[in-house]
Amino acid sequence: MNDVPDSTARAVLSEMIGSEPDRLRRRSISLGVPFRDAEDAAQTSLLRAWRSIAHLETPEPGRMCSWLDAIARNVAIDLARQRARRPEAELDDDTAGEQPSVESAVEIRVFLDSALTAVHSLPETLREALLLNVVEGLSAEEVATRLGIEPAAARQRISRARKALKECRRTDMGEG
Repeated sequence: MNDVPDSTARAVLSEMIGSEPDRLRRRSISLGVPFRDAEDAAQTSLLRAWRSIAHLETPEPGRMCSWLDAIARNVAIDLARQRARRPEAELDDDTAGEQPSVESAVEIRVFLDSALTAVHSLPETLREALLLNVVEGLSAEEVATRLGIEPAAARQRISRARKALKECRRTDMGEG
């Protein structure tokens, strides 16, 4: 499969996860995994990566990041399929001891669904730059490095994505 020993690839993976332990959790959230499930999704992604390390052609950090992102994306898809087969009866709420009214739960769900739809309607190049910036907390320069583009292009993509989301929001609110 590859010429690099699994132990070398595992060492690079361990180093990467050790230097940025929340990376897979944040990536899971950016892919639509609910906050309460993000840690489990991250651990599942890491376990799958660890088990399939022999399939990685070269353990250089850039390729490993892309490889981990693909694994996290597959875990998020698997989780979404599981949820579709057995949807949850009620929404989680962060307020301790308080049950949200049905109306507020519906309002929250509608708002979140429309926000998620708006984000997913963005072109991939804009969506990816925005999610790296907002969800993963990367600067425009870090986004540029991750995407292999110039910092000015990263800033432009982030700006265009935000403008597009604002336009979606105005349209949804009847202002457009």
